[in-house]
Amino acid sequence: MKILKVLNNNVVTVKTEAGEEVIIMGCGLAFGKKRGDNVDESKIEKIFTQTREDKNLYKKLEDTIERIPAEYIDITEKIVKLAEEKLQMKLSDTIYITLSDHIYFAVKRFGDGQSLKNILFWEIKSSYKDEYLIGQEALKIIKDTVDLSLPDDEAGFIALHIVNAELNENMMNVMIITKIIKEITNILKYHFNVELDEENQTYYRFIVHLKFLAQRLLNNTTCNHSNDDELFNVIRASYKESFACTVKIFEHIKKNYNYSFSRDEMVYLSIHIEKLRKEWN
Repeated sequence: MKILKVLNNNVVTVKTEAGEEVIIMGCGLAFGKKRGDNVDESKIEKIFTQTREDKNLYKKLEDTIERIPAEYIDITEKIVKLAEEKLQMKLSDTIYITLSDHIYFAVKRFGDGQSLKNILFWEIKSSYKDEYLIGQEALKIIKDTVDLSLPDDEAGFIALHIVNAELNENMMNVMIITKIIKEITNILKYHFNVELDEENQTYYRFIVHLKFLAQRLLNNTTCNHSNDDELFNVIRASYKESFACTVKIFEHIKKNYNYSFSRDEMVYLSIHIEKLRKEWN
């Protein structure tokens, strides 16, 4: 593959043998290279392809890599690798744009004596435990690279970017999802008059369920696979307290977001709540 453009020492655009233009990334891959040189393919760590659907994303990525100093792209690459390894999932490539931008301007702001308060900090920390822990490790990567210690609020912001890339949603929707999760857990807490153990694995699985439930709400889609009235009636009769809590959540969501749970969603949510309730008793 021959280099079309050197974006920084680690990133170039090339034309493949099939005539496709792609962005490739790898440590030192472009060091001392220029247009027309061959790429050492053994150094390739990441390839960003250009498709008809995401030409705009490809262009934004190229612009971001050219505009932002190389060390911030490297920081983002390290964080993405860490997140994909810890979460055991592939993140959307949009994170290379959004997170690089965020970290670059966060460092600039903090260096100028300004910091941005994360108003969702506690909700993020409790709702996205794994992502927040990755965010804390990301702060260490940033410190090691640019010798600047960012506040814990930034670990929360980084966690939101990771959730954004997990769900392939925009940042505003991720913030709304976080708010919905908080509202539902508050209803649960006050309905049963309990303190929620955020370290509990059953609680963790409950939060994961809420994350995708809230995403369906925002996208106005429903989980409606079985239409099993018999199962619905069994759950309602067998898990009375948990089902009553689900009804409260249903009414809150209907009133505030104009979204109606399907019967399947009420069943699944009641089962998750019942598992938590059994652990409290």
